[in-house]
Amino acid sequence: MLQLNINDEISSLKAVVLGTAKSCGPTPLPEEAYDPKSLEHILAGTYPVESDMIQEMEAFATVFEKYDVDVFRPEVLEDCNQIFSRDIAFVIENKLVIANILPDREKEVDAILHVLDRIAEEHILRPPEKVHVEGGDVMPWNDYIFVGTYTADDYPEHITARTNKEAVVYLQEQFPHKKVKSFELRKSTNARENALHLDCCFQPLGKGKAIIHKNGFLVEEEYQWLVTFFGKENIFEITADEMYQMFSNVFSISPEVIVSEQNFTRLNNWLKEQGFTVETIPYAEIAKQEGLLRCSTLPLIRA
Repeated sequence: MLQLNINDEISSLKAVVLGTAKSCGPTPLPEEAYDPKSLEHILAGTYPVESDMIQEMEAFATVFEKYDVDVFRPEVLEDCNQIFSRDIAFVIENKLVIANILPDREKEVDAILHVLDRIAEEHILRPPEKVHVEGGDVMPWNDYIFVGTYTADDYPEHITARTNKEAVVYLQEQFPHKKVKSFELRKSTNARENALHLDCCFQPLGKGKAIIHKNGFLVEEEYQWLVTFFGKENIFEITADEMYQMFSNVFSISPEVIVSEQNFTRLNNWLKEQGFTVETIPYAEIAKQEGLLRCSTLPLIRA
């Protein structure tokens, strides 16, 4: 059995589910797009092709291999995009929460049943239907659980609004000893302004550092809370264009090792200056679907 253990975003990774780009299907029709960035590339004829995305994900798998991480992959479903395993479930402490995601994507959960079968049933949480939550919005951080939300009345009209206030209440009930801190995110049909998930505009790192984009947050006080929490001198503030390119969606294998996209020059140089080991891989094609490295992973065990 897998002994789940996740308390933060950075402790040494021991086991992870990495999505797959195999058989991800033809380019979607514009009306099938789940997010504005994918739509932009569908309309421009620049939507990524399967072979390129498979190559990018294999580069990620190779890095995990280098650091002796146990990697699980989903069963390949025909013509189904299964790249973003973070959306379908997430782990806090020793509990795996099955996300209530867009109904079209529920079959993606079935594709990781071989992993779920190795987890004790009492450690799997299935939130009630009214709780909408995706893993990209949920970050365990020691005593805290940071949650990205959107709670305005027009929530149902936004396909980009993925985590609701019921989710915040639910997480507080399930983990009463944690402080659940929620952040209102900016939702937009303009890909350059839309913060699809919390990890699209914020990411805590090792050594007390963090990446953040101010305009991803709707409430200035909530953004300022994070700046104060980490300390201004420890924060790498990204531009609107860098948020659009997914600069905040890197992935920590340990407090010292970060996997990043090879073209994120400004960020990668800063990380190296802070003393991190930066493993760079190509991931620019997958980024066209408004998801990157953190989105492609479902960490199960961190030591």
